[in-house]
Amino acid sequence: MRREFTAAGLAHTLFAGDRAAPVVLIRTPYGRQHHFAEARGWVARGFSCVVGDVRGRGGSAGDFRPYRTEAVDGAGVVDALRRLGFRRVIAAGASYAAYCAVTAAIARPDVVVGVLAAVPALGLGETAREPGGAARLACRAGWWGEHVGTVRSTDLRHTPVADLIDGWDDLWAAPERTEELWTALPRLRAPLLAVGGLHDPFAADTVRLAREWGGPSRLLLGPWGHELDAPAPGAALAGRRIGELYVAWARALADLRGGKEFIAVSPDSNGWRRLSEDCEQIHLQVARGGFTADPDRPFRSVPLGAPIPEAENAAVLLSPTLRAGEVRGGISVTLTAVADTPDADWVVRLSLDGTHLAHAVHRRTHTPGEPATFTIDLPPIGQAVPDSARLTFEVAGHHWPRHARNPHTGEDPVRATALLPSRRTVLRAAARIPRHPGGTDTVPAAALPEEVAS
Repeated sequence: MRREFTAAGLAHTLFAGDRAAPVVLIRTPYGRQHHFAEARGWVARGFSCVVGDVRGRGGSAGDFRPYRTEAVDGAGVVDALRRLGFRRVIAAGASYAAYCAVTAAIARPDVVVGVLAAVPALGLGETAREPGGAARLACRAGWWGEHVGTVRSTDLRHTPVADLIDGWDDLWAAPERTEELWTALPRLRAPLLAVGGLHDPFAADTVRLAREWGGPSRLLLGPWGHELDAPAPGAALAGRRIGELYVAWARALADLRGGKEFIAVSPDSNGWRRLSEDCEQIHLQVARGGFTADPDRPFRSVPLGAPIPEAENAAVLLSPTLRAGEVRGGISVTLTAVADTPDADWVVRLSLDGTHLAHAVHRRTHTPGEPATFTIDLPPIGQAVPDSARLTFEVAGHHWPRHARNPHTGEDPVRATALLPSRRTVLRAAARIPRHPGGTDTVPAAALPEEVAS
């Protein structure tokens, strides 16, 4: 049975299933009709499902101000569901909808009995900037221009960046972290399923969400991008559908207790591996230490998993030859380096055999000309490494157009108009790598839902 109704003044559609099971709530800015097939899938498996448009989107009235009203509106929707007779809610969603799910759990922890958050985009500041403080550009310009503001220019070299699209002030004025969200997570007790993509720009926040969640949490990382796509058919879940994992987790909610499980699909997609907390410290050879970070000739970004071009405007660091095995988790790179400007972005891009595996961007202030030592944390990867292979780390001063160009003056990169070159030198480097012999630490089938156990 399908029913249209208004909750907290917002448009929703209810697909009724078994009233004895929790109701799955999905709140989205992308049009609730796009989730109707998913809702029917939940009903076919014994759950009711409610899909709603957030304020100012789809059939809901009001103004869409991203992230500003979701906590209050989510609480109102959960209260409306309780008045309809639903006493238990599973808050679910991907990307922006995952933020809606998490904030609903924070607002109504007595009713939300589980949270399913896939590739979560967890706030204005979290999506605007990297964990290291650098300003994201290309993906934010595309999203904001499509869903919120009016595009003034499509030239991403335009300065200041803030003038590219009307209405960006909310984004760039937001703090880097939404403190009310992150401080509330340790108090939550409902189970969490956090699904992250190794090729997703928000992978680091997905890991942090699972680590800081107060209740039972399971983190699953696979070879997905932000669209939960995989490079090869069936690769994501060893040939199984991701929806099967969601349903298996939802059916097991009553039996989930404390503890955390961090799992990654193995590099060959034939099994599952646990992420590692153990890292091996290695020294990196500085094959080329000096470079110029020139905003007029920026170090160009390429997609994860794509071939990387040779770049002269970057330092090059090489690992020692490695034994065959797997790298599972995040790599940290510690640099001792010099910049001749007071403010600088430091990009580290990791590759193997010319393929882009991961990158991170770290913004920091400098005393010009004086060496400084600092660490850059890369997001998690899952990668098989053949015997005698060497990892390559490129160090650059820009990562454009994925990120705004640092002006090297101390001014905010999104508001700067004067962009200056910066001379850099990497003096020493080391890395911490979570490396394992191939095929070890496989998660036993009993630790996974039956529907997706390999």
